[in-house]
Amino acid sequence: MEIRAAMEFIAWVEMEDFDLGSLTQGDLDLWVTSHRTRRIGAFIRWTVARRLTGKLTAVPQHSGLPTKFLSSEEHHEQLRRCLNDDELPLEVRIAGALTRLYGLPTVRILQLTTDRFHHEEDGTYLTIDQNPVLLPPKLARLIEQQATRPIGHISILDQPTGDHPKYLLPGRPPSRPRSAAGLHSLMRQHGLPGLSARNTAMIEAVADLPPIVASDLFGIHPQTAHRWARFAQDSWTDYLAARAATEK
Repeated sequence: MEIRAAMEFIAWVEMEDFDLGSLTQGDLDLWVTSHRTRRIGAFIRWTVARRLTGKLTAVPQHSGLPTKFLSSEEHHEQLRRCLNDDELPLEVRIAGALTRLYGLPTVRILQLTTDRFHHEEDGTYLTIDQNPVLLPPKLARLIEQQATRPIGHISILDQPTGDHPKYLLPGRPPSRPRSAAGLHSLMRQHGLPGLSARNTAMIEAVADLPPIVASDLFGIHPQTAHRWARFAQDSWTDYLAARAATEK
């Protein structure tokens, strides 16, 4: 299991054009977040011991407990920026809003294709996993703008990619999604962290919704949703109290 996880991790590093020696903790957290069933800790300790990487730590997968959050005020202010700030790059606004509304990590956002968005009489929907989710009108307009934005002389929707769906955030060539490392870095440059925002979106969702509903809404495994719900019940109040104490 750990050997297979290490092979998958190396393949991901190469696919994203990362350099193993300059891999950051944020990059590793990004992989760990999107591969929760893969145990990579032993391999990372091996790379650190041989100075193939810097000092990195892979959070043990069996714990599954998040450690980074935003306050509710920070979270909602960042969401407002994504939906309303025309100074932000369009792809930053879309990725930031999707993370803060639906808890999607960067790697899942980059796999979204334009065929997952569709219009109905009552609004625009995004299909996350198997379930269509109604989008806020502002986010729907941003996505529509992105989908029709020209790359070269034609729009994303008209890109010639054969039988494959078109990526909402295409890379170079457009038949591949944009680099996760590049988007992750761009989000940080604009003060929109990914992991803490995703954790906050998840904790707010399970505080308001039954775990099975959160599972369907966010496209996560029911057991994962139940773990989040237990964490919210057992730890979230203590976390907020501790954070408030440190900010006084």
